[in-house]
Amino acid sequence: MLGYDTVSAAQARLWRTPGAEGRRMLHMAPAAADDFVFRFIEMPAQPGYRAFGRHGWNAAELIVDKVDPLAERLAASPFEIVAPPMDLSFCPDIRAMQIRGPGGEILYLTEFKKPVPGLDSPPARCAVDRTFIVIVGGASLDAMQDFYATRFAVPRAPALESRVQTMALEFGLSREHRFRIAALPLAGRCYIEADEMPAAALPLPAEQHELPPGIAIVSFAAAGQATTGCIRGAAGEMLEIIPG
Repeated sequence: MLGYDTVSAAQARLWRTPGAEGRRMLHMAPAAADDFVFRFIEMPAQPGYRAFGRHGWNAAELIVDKVDPLAERLAASPFEIVAPPMDLSFCPDIRAMQIRGPGGEILYLTEFKKPVPGLDSPPARCAVDRTFIVIVGGASLDAMQDFYATRFAVPRAPALESRVQTMALEFGLSREHRFRIAALPLAGRCYIEADEMPAAALPLPAEQHELPPGIAIVSFAAAGQATTGCIRGAAGEMLEIIPG
């Protein structure tokens, strides 16, 4: 834990969210990580917010050592267990659970029992390690892929038809409903999962006084980036681009 801070005026201007200025902020890092940090910002609650109900960042996937003991620890915590640990249907060597955090954010906690061919994932260096996948939802999978390909030269990925149970439940669909998704590969064995959302999903406003609820912003290191900047993606998601 790195301690409390507050959002500076310069930071709020960079994000173009003036309401964030002066908000209390806490940085926390996994026990074994020197390459990743969580940033928690105290914001007013937004009634009715549910992850996977609107465009933008909807979830983050964390690599963990053993998911079942973690589920036992979380059972009496402020986290809501959305989906208990289970092996993935397409790969029994991956076991995962889903939780909802105090800010309404959705976290996937994922254990790799052994390396999986074709999915280059980072090792878990402690019980709960860094995020290695962030999940963004928008109206058009093609538009999201185009944005990351043209702006950052992120390779396009094949579109898959996949279950996203948390999103299906938000829209009253069967758990077996398939959505178009793609896993865009980044450096450092990380990915952006882009999910094409139903037409009923709410768009993010073009201008925001406050940060969006849940997972508001994701920071990426970019080679050749001289100064920190903030941009919006094709789904309105906020990206902070820092020198890499």
